[in-house]
Amino acid sequence: MDVGVTELIVLVVVVLLVLIIAVKSVMVVPQAQSAVIERLGKFRSVAEPGLNFLAPFLDRVRARIDLREQVVSFPPQPVITQDNLTVSIDTVVYFQVTDSRSAVYEISNYIIAVEQLTTTTLRNVVGAMSLEETLTSRDAINTQLRGVLDQETGRWGIRVARVELKAIDPPPSIQDSMEKQMRADREKRAMILNAEGARESAIKTAEGQKQASILAAEGQKQAAILAAEADRQSSILRAQGERASRYLQAQGQAKAIEKVFAAVKRGKPTPELLAYQYLQTLPQMAQGDANKVWVVPSDFGKSLEGFARMLGAPGEDGVFRYEPPTEEPPTTAPEEEEESVKAWFDTSTTPEVAEAVRAAEAVARKEVPSPTNFGRGALPESPQEPERG
Repeated sequence: MDVGVTELIVLVVVVLLVLIIAVKSVMVVPQAQSAVIERLGKFRSVAEPGLNFLAPFLDRVRARIDLREQVVSFPPQPVITQDNLTVSIDTVVYFQVTDSRSAVYEISNYIIAVEQLTTTTLRNVVGAMSLEETLTSRDAINTQLRGVLDQETGRWGIRVARVELKAIDPPPSIQDSMEKQMRADREKRAMILNAEGARESAIKTAEGQKQASILAAEGQKQAAILAAEADRQSSILRAQGERASRYLQAQGQAKAIEKVFAAVKRGKPTPELLAYQYLQTLPQMAQGDANKVWVVPSDFGKSLEGFARMLGAPGEDGVFRYEPPTEEPPTTAPEEEEESVKAWFDTSTTPEVAEAVRAAEAVARKEVPSPTNFGRGALPESPQEPERG
C-alpha cells in the first residue's frame, strides 16, 4: 500500500508540473496592447497581440503597454506672461506609444515625463507673449507645444498627436478689468449705433420735411397761378361786361334822346312853347346849392324866334313851325352796326371754362361713402382738382 500511494503522489506532482509548465509557456496578448518580454532579466522581444509562447521559468513579462491613443489632462499650471501677469492654464495632451521597448527602457514613467515637459514648454512659449496675445493665440501655442513635445518624446517611443489649452484663467483683478473694458466697448458700440440711428432719423425727417416744403410751395405756386389766372379772367370778363353795359347805356341814351327830339319835331313846337318849356326848366336849374342868381337874357325871345325861322316853315297863320323830316327807324341792332363791338355782346362760354364747370359738377355729384365703410378700412377718395385752362 505504501508503494501505491507514493506512485499516486508522484503522478499528481508530475501532472501539476506539466500544467504549470504549459501555463507558463503560453501567453495571450489582447488587441491594441503589447508586452515586453525579458529572459533572465534581459530584453528578449516584444510580444504582439495574439498567442505567444514563452520559455517557462526563463521568460517573464516586464510590462504591458497600451498602444491606443491616450488622453492625459494635467492640472492648472501658473504661467507668467511677458507683461508680468500670472495666468493659470489647463492643458490636455493626446499621445500614443509607438515603440514599447523605448517606452519601458528609455524613460521610467513617460506620463510624468510628458506632464513635466508640457509644463516647462508651456511656460517658455507663453512667457514670450503678452496676456492679450495669449488669450487670442491658442492655435499658435498648441502648434508650438506639439512640435516641441513630439520632437522630445520621439526617443521615448511616444508620438504626441495633439496638445490643447483647455482653459486660460487670468487673475481676478484682470478679469474684472477685462469685463469693464468689454462693458465699455459694448456701451460705446451701443452709443455709436444710437447716434447713427438718430442721425439717420434726422436725415430722413429733414428729407421728408424738405419734400413736404417743396410740395407745399409747389401747391401754393399752382394755387397762386390759378388764383391769378382766375382773377385775370374775372377782371377781363367783368371789364367786358361793364364795357358792353356802358355801350348799351350809351346806345339807350342816344335812342332816348333821338326819340325825344323826334317827338319834339313831330309836335312842331312854336317859339312860345319853347320859351314856356325853358321857363319851366329854370326852377330845376336853380335848385343847386351853388346857384344863387339867374339872369334871363333880354333877347331870349328873339333867339327862339330865329331858331324857329331857321328850322321851321311859316304856316297859314304866319307862325314858323318846325317840320321834322321823315326818317325810318333803324332796323338793325346797335351791336350789328360795327364789327369792332360785335364781340362785346357774345355771351357764350369759352370751352376751357365749360370743361372746368363740368369737372366741378362731376366731383360735386360723386357719391360720398357712408361712415360705416370707413371702419372697414375703406377710405374716401380725395377728389382730384379739375384741370383749368
